[in-house]
Amino acid sequence: MFESSQTFPATGALVIGAVSLPVVAAGVYIVLRLRRKPKDKEQRRRLEVNSNGRLGDATILEITGDTIFYEYSVRGITYTASQDISKLRELIPGDPERLIGRPASLKYSSQNPANSILLCEEWSGLRAGPATQPSGMLS
Repeated sequence: MFESSQTFPATGALVIGAVSLPVVAAGVYIVLRLRRKPKDKEQRRRLEVNSNGRLGDATILEITGDTIFYEYSVRGITYTASQDISKLRELIPGDPERLIGRPASLKYSSQNPANSILLCEEWSGLRAGPATQPSGMLS
């Protein structure tokens, strides 16, 4: 009986170590995931929507600073959204002000249609062609 009480603390320490190791590993994983920079999260979101999203049509409403505002409809619901374009400025064709009021293509998540993009590192829905004239207008 004296010997078994000597081995119990060693066995208990092994059990505690075996249980705490996955808990510590999960904690480290969560901390590292939370410490990711917001710009990295935004880039991952854009690339995810680009690779798995559905195509749709949008209208560009406004471009202010590093944000582009647009509107689109999915299954009869109209969404007004914005996208941070600060890291994508070089991908915008020509003068950004010329895009206001023009149609664009977008990609949106089929699980969450409010999650959408007009532009990412690998794709652009911005149309660089000349603006169309309203019907009845002659030049």
